[in-house]
Amino acid sequence: MPQILPLLVFSDLDGTLISHETYRWDAARPALDRLRDIGAGVVLASSKTAPEIIGLRRDMGLEDWPAIVENGAGVLDAQATDVPPDTDYKRLRMALNQLPRASRASFQGFGDMSVEHVADATGLSLADARNAQTRAFSEPGLWQGTQTGRMEFMAHLAEHGISAREGGRFLTLSFGQTKADRMAEIIATYRPRVTLALGDAPNDVEMLETADHGVIVANPHRAPLPPLPAEAMGRITRTTLPGPEGWNRAVLEFINQLNI
Repeated sequence: MPQILPLLVFSDLDGTLISHETYRWDAARPALDRLRDIGAGVVLASSKTAPEIIGLRRDMGLEDWPAIVENGAGVLDAQATDVPPDTDYKRLRMALNQLPRASRASFQGFGDMSVEHVADATGLSLADARNAQTRAFSEPGLWQGTQTGRMEFMAHLAEHGISAREGGRFLTLSFGQTKADRMAEIIATYRPRVTLALGDAPNDVEMLETADHGVIVANPHRAPLPPLPAEAMGRITRTTLPGPEGWNRAVLEFINQLNI
């Protein structure tokens, strides 16, 4: 009889498991090692693309687990090293360019930027910025118009079946799948005893609320998430330490509470 997975962790990357400032995750290594020791799984769930995730997942030793890419618009299978086809991305860009000129002009997506601009906007190296532009499912970008214009922009997008979600840095467009949707699919496959989710941004809220326990990781570089209903019940907690330091402490404390 196969062994029951004791814990499955779903984690955002930027500002959560990865430092917002340095893009390093070293401070979370003790918790990642402990998760491996107890036979737990870690599913990276990020707005990052498959090429970006492939390298990070390998470096973290998490190749045995699937990853949620492009804010839930796609899934990278365990052990996969191939980049998914970009059919959805091409279709999304085509619809985006059909929007009224005023709305379209106020949104600058990664597909509109040079690799140097993407590197400047994200703080990534040029090589990593190229990977960030190698998209298959979604389009992140910067909204440069008014709040009223943004509402009109999102209404026009909805007519094409496109949704817009706010992440830690960018407004990301996709055909509607979320991190929580993919999370539910992965849970149904692996059937863990307990699930834990960690994130810092509005696009992580559904994931935090779907898990048995959620952790809002402090990110001093953005406005904190508003109080969530599950916090009052203790099902969602917050860290005081930011990024990978907060992630590390929260995961180790949760493992101790489970007494695995």
